[in-house]
Amino acid sequence: MRLVGDDTFAAFGLPGAPGTDAFWEAARSPVSIPDGDGWTTLFLWRGSGAAAIDFESWSEPVPLGRFGDTDCWFAVVRMPARLRVTYRFRVGEETYADPFNPAGAGGDRSVAATPDAPAQPHWPAVGADDVLPLPRTRIRWAGERLGGRRTVRVHPAGGGGPVVLLLDGDDWLYLHPAMTAFDSAVAGGEMPPVTLVFLPAGDREAEFACRPELWEAVRDELLPLVAESGVTAEVDRLVVAGQSLGGLSAVYAALELPDLVTRVACQSGSFWWTPDALGLADPLGGPVGGTIAARLRQRPDLSGLRIAFDVGEHETRMLPHCELTETLAERAGATVRVSRSPSGHDRAGWRHALLRDVAWALA
Repeated sequence: MRLVGDDTFAAFGLPGAPGTDAFWEAARSPVSIPDGDGWTTLFLWRGSGAAAIDFESWSEPVPLGRFGDTDCWFAVVRMPARLRVTYRFRVGEETYADPFNPAGAGGDRSVAATPDAPAQPHWPAVGADDVLPLPRTRIRWAGERLGGRRTVRVHPAGGGGPVVLLLDGDDWLYLHPAMTAFDSAVAGGEMPPVTLVFLPAGDREAEFACRPELWEAVRDELLPLVAESGVTAEVDRLVVAGQSLGGLSAVYAALELPDLVTRVACQSGSFWWTPDALGLADPLGGPVGGTIAARLRQRPDLSGLRIAFDVGEHETRMLPHCELTETLAERAGATVRVSRSPSGHDRAGWRHALLRDVAWALA
Protein backbone atom coordinates (compact mmCIF):
# COMPACT_ATOMS: atom_id res chain seq x y z
CA MET A 1 0.00 0.00 0.00
CA ARG A 2 1.14 3.53 -0.76
CA LEU A 3 -0.43 6.57 0.89
CA VAL A 4 0.23 9.88 -0.84
CA GLY A 5 -0.69 13.50 -0.25
CA ASP A 6 -3.83 15.61 -0.47
CA ASP A 7 -3.91 15.28 -4.24
CA THR A 8 -4.45 11.50 -4.02
CA PHE A 9 -8.14 11.66 -4.82
CA ALA A 10 -7.90 14.26 -7.58
CA ALA A 11 -5.43 11.98 -9.39
CA PHE A 12 -8.19 9.37 -9.52
CA GLY A 13 -10.77 11.84 -10.81
CA LEU A 14 -12.60 12.31 -7.52
CA PRO A 15 -13.47 15.95 -6.84
CA GLY A 16 -14.08 17.75 -3.56
CA ALA A 17 -12.53 17.61 -0.13
CA PRO A 18 -12.33 14.03 1.22
CA GLY A 19 -14.97 13.36 3.84
CA THR A 20 -17.43 16.03 2.70
CA ASP A 21 -20.94 15.25 1.48
CA ALA A 22 -19.98 16.38 -2.03
CA PHE A 23 -17.04 14.00 -2.03
CA TRP A 24 -19.11 11.01 -0.94
CA GLU A 25 -21.84 11.78 -3.46
CA ALA A 26 -19.28 11.49 -6.26
CA ALA A 27 -17.33 8.59 -4.72
CA ARG A 28 -16.77 5.38 -6.62
CA SER A 29 -14.43 2.51 -5.90
CA PRO A 30 -12.16 0.96 -6.93
CA VAL A 31 -10.58 3.35 -9.46
CA SER A 32 -7.39 2.46 -11.35
CA ILE A 33 -4.83 4.58 -13.16
CA PRO A 34 -1.89 3.30 -15.26
CA ASP A 35 1.36 2.67 -13.41
CA GLY A 36 4.18 1.22 -15.52
CA ASP A 37 3.26 -2.31 -16.53
CA GLY A 38 0.36 -2.42 -14.06
CA TRP A 39 -2.12 -0.23 -12.24
CA THR A 40 -2.44 1.84 -9.12
CA THR A 41 -5.91 1.37 -7.66
CA LEU A 42 -7.77 3.44 -5.08
CA PHE A 43 -10.17 1.80 -2.62
CA LEU A 44 -12.46 3.86 -0.39
CA TRP A 45 -14.27 3.13 2.85
CA ARG A 46 -16.50 5.44 4.88
CA GLY A 47 -16.52 4.84 8.61
CA SER A 48 -15.36 5.84 12.06
CA GLY A 49 -12.99 2.98 12.82
CA ALA A 50 -9.97 1.30 11.30
CA ALA A 51 -10.59 -1.03 8.37
CA ALA A 52 -8.63 -3.33 6.08
CA ILE A 53 -9.15 -4.98 2.70
CA ASP A 54 -9.13 -8.77 2.51
CA PHE A 55 -8.28 -9.98 -1.00
CA GLU A 56 -9.10 -13.54 -2.01
CA SER A 57 -5.87 -15.46 -2.63
CA TRP A 58 -4.08 -12.63 -4.41
CA SER A 59 -2.62 -10.53 -1.56
CA GLU A 60 -2.21 -10.31 2.16
CA PRO A 61 -4.74 -8.01 3.90
CA VAL A 62 -4.15 -4.33 3.20
CA PRO A 63 -4.84 -1.81 6.01
CA LEU A 64 -6.60 1.41 5.10
CA GLY A 65 -5.29 4.80 6.12
CA ARG A 66 -7.46 7.62 7.41
CA PHE A 67 -7.56 11.00 5.71
CA GLY A 68 -6.97 13.46 8.54
CA ASP A 69 -9.77 13.26 11.09
CA THR A 70 -12.48 12.64 8.49
CA ASP A 71 -14.60 9.52 7.96
CA CYS A 72 -12.65 8.78 4.77
CA TRP A 73 -10.45 5.70 4.86
CA PHE A 74 -8.52 4.66 1.79
CA ALA A 75 -5.80 2.47 0.34
CA VAL A 76 -3.78 2.94 -2.84
CA VAL A 77 -2.83 -0.54 -4.03
CA ARG A 78 -0.39 -1.53 -6.77
CA MET A 79 -2.04 -4.17 -8.94
CA PRO A 80 -0.58 -6.15 -11.84
CA ALA A 81 -1.89 -6.09 -15.38
CA ARG A 82 -4.91 -8.30 -16.09
CA LEU A 83 -6.35 -9.03 -12.69
CA ARG A 84 -9.88 -9.75 -11.51
CA VAL A 85 -10.13 -10.34 -7.77
CA THR A 86 -12.72 -10.77 -5.03
CA TYR A 87 -12.31 -8.60 -1.95
CA ARG A 88 -14.15 -7.36 1.12
CA PHE A 89 -13.65 -4.80 3.84
CA ARG A 90 -12.99 -5.97 7.38
CA VAL A 91 -13.90 -3.73 10.32
CA GLY A 92 -13.20 -5.47 13.61
CA GLU A 93 -14.83 -8.89 13.33
CA GLU A 94 -17.34 -7.82 10.66
CA THR A 95 -16.94 -8.00 6.89
CA TYR A 96 -18.65 -5.87 4.25
CA ALA A 97 -18.95 -5.51 0.50
CA ASP A 98 -17.71 -2.27 -1.06
CA PRO A 99 -20.69 0.13 -1.01
CA PHE A 100 -19.18 2.13 -3.89
CA ASN A 101 -18.77 -0.88 -6.21
CA PRO A 102 -21.83 -2.26 -8.03
CA ALA A 103 -20.13 -5.60 -8.75
CA GLY A 104 -20.68 -7.95 -5.84
CA ALA A 105 -20.32 -11.63 -5.00
CA GLY A 106 -22.66 -12.46 -2.16
CA GLY A 107 -23.61 -10.20 0.72
CA ASP A 108 -20.14 -9.26 1.93
CA ARG A 109 -17.89 -9.45 -1.13
CA SER A 110 -17.13 -7.31 -4.17
CA VAL A 111 -15.23 -7.89 -7.40
CA ALA A 112 -12.48 -5.58 -8.67
CA ALA A 113 -11.05 -5.73 -12.19
CA THR A 114 -8.17 -3.78 -13.65
CA PRO A 115 -9.15 -1.86 -16.81
CA ASP A 116 -7.25 -4.31 -19.03
CA ALA A 117 -8.95 -7.41 -17.62
CA PRO A 118 -11.02 -9.03 -20.38
CA ALA A 119 -14.78 -8.65 -20.17
CA GLN A 120 -16.90 -11.49 -18.84
CA PRO A 121 -19.92 -11.60 -21.15
CA HIS A 122 -23.11 -13.10 -19.74
CA TRP A 123 -22.19 -12.46 -16.08
CA PRO A 124 -24.28 -9.52 -14.82
CA ALA A 125 -23.09 -7.15 -12.13
CA VAL A 126 -24.82 -8.21 -8.93
CA GLY A 127 -24.95 -5.91 -5.93
CA ALA A 128 -24.42 -7.05 -2.36
CA ASP A 129 -28.13 -6.62 -1.59
CA ASP A 130 -29.38 -8.40 -4.70
CA VAL A 131 -31.00 -11.80 -4.32
CA LEU A 132 -29.97 -14.20 -7.06
CA PRO A 133 -32.65 -16.24 -8.82
CA LEU A 134 -32.79 -19.91 -7.87
CA PRO A 135 -33.84 -22.90 -9.99
CA ARG A 136 -37.40 -24.02 -9.43
CA THR A 137 -36.55 -27.72 -9.31
CA ARG A 138 -35.10 -29.08 -6.10
CA ILE A 139 -33.99 -32.62 -5.37
CA ARG A 140 -33.73 -33.82 -1.80
CA TRP A 141 -30.81 -36.20 -1.92
CA ALA A 142 -30.38 -38.50 1.06
CA GLY A 143 -27.16 -40.12 -0.06
CA GLU A 144 -26.57 -43.62 1.25
CA ARG A 145 -22.90 -43.66 0.24
CA LEU A 146 -22.05 -40.14 1.38
CA GLY A 147 -24.46 -39.91 4.31
CA GLY A 148 -26.58 -36.95 5.28
CA ARG A 149 -29.07 -34.98 3.25
CA ARG A 150 -28.49 -32.18 0.81
CA THR A 151 -30.58 -30.09 -1.55
CA VAL A 152 -29.54 -30.25 -5.20
CA ARG A 153 -31.07 -27.68 -7.53
CA VAL A 154 -31.63 -28.33 -11.23
CA HIS A 155 -32.10 -25.75 -14.00
CA PRO A 156 -32.84 -26.47 -17.70
CA ALA A 157 -31.02 -23.66 -19.52
CA GLY A 158 -32.65 -23.23 -22.93
CA GLY A 159 -35.07 -26.04 -22.18
CA GLY A 160 -32.48 -28.53 -20.97
CA GLY A 161 -30.07 -30.98 -22.53
CA PRO A 162 -26.78 -32.62 -21.50
CA VAL A 163 -26.17 -32.47 -17.76
CA VAL A 164 -23.59 -29.97 -16.51
CA LEU A 165 -22.68 -30.95 -12.96
CA LEU A 166 -21.43 -27.87 -11.11
CA LEU A 167 -19.34 -28.86 -8.11
CA ASP A 168 -19.46 -26.42 -5.18
CA GLY A 169 -22.92 -25.66 -6.51
CA ASP A 170 -23.91 -23.33 -3.69
CA ASP A 171 -21.17 -20.89 -4.68
CA TRP A 172 -22.60 -20.78 -8.20
CA LEU A 173 -26.09 -20.25 -6.78
CA TYR A 174 -25.51 -17.67 -4.05
CA LEU A 175 -22.25 -15.87 -4.90
CA HIS A 176 -22.05 -15.91 -8.70
CA PRO A 177 -25.18 -15.96 -10.91
CA ALA A 178 -24.38 -19.06 -12.96
CA MET A 179 -28.03 -19.72 -13.79
CA THR A 180 -28.37 -16.30 -15.41
CA ALA A 181 -25.00 -16.59 -17.16
CA PHE A 182 -25.73 -20.00 -18.68
CA ASP A 183 -29.20 -18.84 -19.80
CA SER A 184 -27.56 -15.88 -21.55
CA ALA A 185 -24.86 -18.01 -23.20
CA VAL A 186 -27.44 -20.50 -24.49
CA ALA A 187 -29.71 -17.70 -25.74
CA GLY A 188 -26.72 -16.14 -27.53
CA GLY A 189 -25.93 -19.39 -29.32
CA GLU A 190 -22.59 -19.88 -27.59
CA MET A 191 -23.53 -23.29 -26.22
CA PRO A 192 -26.36 -25.78 -26.74
CA PRO A 193 -29.19 -26.08 -24.21
CA VAL A 194 -27.96 -27.78 -21.04
CA THR A 195 -29.33 -28.93 -17.72
CA LEU A 196 -27.43 -27.44 -14.79
CA VAL A 197 -27.16 -29.55 -11.66
CA PHE A 198 -25.86 -27.55 -8.69
CA LEU A 199 -24.18 -30.02 -6.34
CA PRO A 200 -23.44 -28.50 -2.91
CA ALA A 201 -20.32 -29.66 -1.15
CA GLY A 202 -20.49 -31.43 2.17
CA ASP A 203 -17.01 -32.03 3.55
CA ARG A 204 -14.94 -30.72 0.63
CA GLU A 205 -11.61 -32.13 1.78
CA ALA A 206 -13.09 -35.59 2.16
CA GLU A 207 -15.50 -35.66 -0.78
CA PHE A 208 -13.16 -34.07 -3.31
CA ALA A 209 -10.16 -36.16 -2.38
CA CYS A 210 -9.15 -38.89 -4.82
CA ARG A 211 -11.73 -41.39 -3.60
CA PRO A 212 -14.52 -43.09 -5.54
CA GLU A 213 -17.41 -42.64 -3.08
CA LEU A 214 -18.65 -39.29 -4.41
CA TRP A 215 -18.65 -40.43 -8.01
CA GLU A 216 -20.28 -43.77 -7.30
CA ALA A 217 -22.99 -41.85 -5.47
CA VAL A 218 -23.40 -39.43 -8.40
CA ARG A 219 -23.70 -42.37 -10.83
CA ASP A 220 -25.96 -44.63 -8.78
CA GLU A 221 -28.03 -42.15 -6.74
CA LEU A 222 -27.97 -38.56 -7.98
CA LEU A 223 -28.22 -38.93 -11.76
CA PRO A 224 -31.24 -41.27 -11.51
CA LEU A 225 -32.93 -38.65 -9.32
CA VAL A 226 -32.18 -35.98 -11.94
CA ALA A 227 -33.64 -38.22 -14.65
CA GLU A 228 -36.83 -38.57 -12.59
CA SER A 229 -37.10 -34.87 -11.69
CA GLY A 230 -39.35 -33.90 -14.58
CA VAL A 231 -36.67 -31.65 -16.10
CA THR A 232 -35.27 -32.49 -19.53
CA ALA A 233 -31.84 -33.95 -18.80
CA GLU A 234 -29.59 -36.13 -20.93
CA VAL A 235 -27.90 -37.92 -18.04
CA ASP A 236 -25.85 -40.04 -20.45
CA ARG A 237 -24.09 -36.87 -21.66
CA LEU A 238 -22.35 -35.36 -18.66
CA VAL A 239 -19.94 -32.46 -18.25
CA VAL A 240 -18.33 -32.10 -14.83
CA ALA A 241 -17.18 -28.58 -13.94
CA GLY A 242 -14.99 -28.12 -10.88
CA GLN A 243 -12.60 -25.61 -9.39
CA SER A 244 -9.68 -26.08 -7.01
CA LEU A 245 -10.32 -29.33 -5.10
CA GLY A 246 -13.43 -29.71 -7.25
CA GLY A 247 -11.24 -29.64 -10.35
CA LEU A 248 -9.01 -32.31 -8.82
CA SER A 249 -12.07 -34.46 -8.14
CA ALA A 250 -13.45 -34.01 -11.66
CA VAL A 251 -10.19 -35.17 -13.25
CA TYR A 252 -9.95 -38.07 -10.81
CA ALA A 253 -13.46 -39.15 -11.85
CA ALA A 254 -12.48 -39.03 -15.53
CA LEU A 255 -9.51 -41.30 -14.79
CA GLU A 256 -11.23 -43.82 -12.56
CA LEU A 257 -14.82 -43.84 -13.90
CA PRO A 258 -14.34 -43.23 -17.64
CA ASP A 259 -17.76 -44.66 -18.45
CA LEU A 260 -19.32 -41.89 -16.35
CA VAL A 261 -17.12 -38.83 -16.95
CA THR A 262 -15.87 -38.11 -20.47
CA ARG A 263 -16.09 -34.30 -20.49
CA VAL A 264 -14.48 -32.02 -17.90
CA ALA A 265 -14.12 -28.27 -17.39
CA CYS A 266 -11.40 -27.85 -14.76
CA GLN A 267 -10.35 -24.50 -13.33
CA SER A 268 -7.27 -24.31 -11.11
CA GLY A 269 -7.36 -27.98 -10.19
CA SER A 270 -5.53 -28.78 -6.95
CA PHE A 271 -3.04 -31.08 -8.62
CA TRP A 272 -0.60 -30.62 -5.76
CA TRP A 273 -2.83 -33.01 -3.80
CA THR A 274 -1.48 -36.20 -2.28
CA PRO A 275 -3.08 -38.13 0.60
CA ASP A 276 -0.90 -36.37 3.16
CA ALA A 277 -0.54 -32.93 1.53
CA LEU A 278 -3.20 -31.13 3.56
CA GLY A 279 -1.38 -32.04 6.76
CA LEU A 280 1.88 -30.45 5.63
CA ALA A 281 3.06 -26.96 6.48
CA ASP A 282 3.36 -26.29 2.74
CA PRO A 283 0.73 -28.38 0.90
CA LEU A 284 1.93 -27.14 -2.51
CA GLY A 285 5.54 -28.06 -1.82
CA GLY A 286 5.26 -31.78 -2.54
CA PRO A 287 5.77 -33.70 -5.79
CA VAL A 288 4.73 -31.73 -8.87
CA GLY A 289 1.35 -32.90 -10.11
CA GLY A 290 0.71 -34.95 -6.99
CA THR A 291 -1.44 -38.06 -7.12
CA ILE A 292 -3.04 -37.24 -10.48
CA ALA A 293 0.31 -36.90 -12.25
CA ALA A 294 1.43 -40.21 -10.78
CA ARG A 295 -1.72 -41.85 -12.12
CA LEU A 296 -1.28 -40.22 -15.55
CA ARG A 297 2.27 -41.52 -15.82
CA GLN A 298 0.74 -44.99 -15.99
CA ARG A 299 -0.60 -43.90 -19.40
CA PRO A 300 -4.29 -44.75 -19.00
CA ASP A 301 -6.24 -44.65 -22.26
CA LEU A 302 -7.86 -41.20 -22.26
CA SER A 303 -8.77 -41.18 -25.93
CA GLY A 304 -12.45 -40.77 -25.03
CA LEU A 305 -11.91 -37.73 -22.79
CA ARG A 306 -12.37 -34.02 -23.64
CA ILE A 307 -10.90 -31.89 -20.90
CA ALA A 308 -10.44 -28.13 -20.65
CA PHE A 309 -7.83 -26.90 -18.19
CA ASP A 310 -7.71 -23.32 -16.96
CA VAL A 311 -5.68 -21.73 -14.17
CA GLY A 312 -5.18 -18.15 -13.02
CA GLU A 313 -2.13 -16.52 -14.58
CA HIS A 314 -1.30 -15.00 -11.18
CA GLU A 315 -1.31 -18.41 -9.43
CA THR A 316 2.44 -18.79 -9.68
CA ARG A 317 2.75 -21.77 -7.33
CA MET A 318 -0.17 -23.61 -8.92
CA LEU A 319 1.17 -23.33 -12.46
CA PRO A 320 3.83 -26.11 -12.34
CA HIS A 321 1.31 -28.60 -10.95
CA CYS A 322 -1.28 -27.68 -13.56
CA GLU A 323 1.17 -27.57 -16.48
CA LEU A 324 2.48 -31.06 -15.79
CA THR A 325 -1.04 -32.46 -15.47
CA GLU A 326 -2.07 -30.84 -18.75
CA THR A 327 0.93 -32.32 -20.56
CA LEU A 328 0.48 -35.81 -19.18
CA ALA A 329 -3.27 -35.85 -19.94
CA GLU A 330 -2.58 -34.98 -23.56
CA ARG A 331 0.13 -37.63 -23.83
CA ALA A 332 -2.40 -40.18 -22.55
CA GLY A 333 -4.66 -39.40 -25.50
CA ALA A 334 -7.14 -36.89 -24.10
CA THR A 335 -8.37 -34.04 -26.26
CA VAL A 336 -7.07 -31.10 -24.22
CA ARG A 337 -7.72 -27.37 -24.20
CA VAL A 338 -5.42 -25.14 -22.10
CA SER A 339 -6.03 -21.52 -21.12
CA ARG A 340 -5.06 -18.99 -18.45
CA SER A 341 -7.47 -16.61 -16.70
CA PRO A 342 -6.53 -13.09 -15.54
CA SER A 343 -6.89 -13.88 -11.85
CA GLY A 344 -5.55 -15.65 -8.83
CA HIS A 345 -7.28 -18.60 -7.16
CA ASP A 346 -10.66 -16.95 -7.33
CA ARG A 347 -14.12 -17.74 -8.73
CA ALA A 348 -14.40 -14.17 -10.01
CA GLY A 349 -11.64 -15.02 -12.47
CA TRP A 350 -12.89 -18.51 -13.34
CA ARG A 351 -16.37 -17.45 -14.42
CA HIS A 352 -15.65 -16.79 -18.08
CA ALA A 353 -13.64 -20.01 -18.40
CA LEU A 354 -16.54 -21.95 -16.91
CA LEU A 355 -18.94 -20.99 -19.70
CA ARG A 356 -16.38 -21.18 -22.50
CA ASP A 357 -14.98 -24.55 -21.45
CA VAL A 358 -18.34 -26.22 -20.86
CA ALA A 359 -19.33 -25.15 -24.38
CA TRP A 360 -16.05 -26.53 -25.74
CA ALA A 361 -16.47 -29.81 -23.87
CA LEU A 362 -19.87 -30.29 -25.51
CA ALA A 363 -18.67 -29.42 -29.01
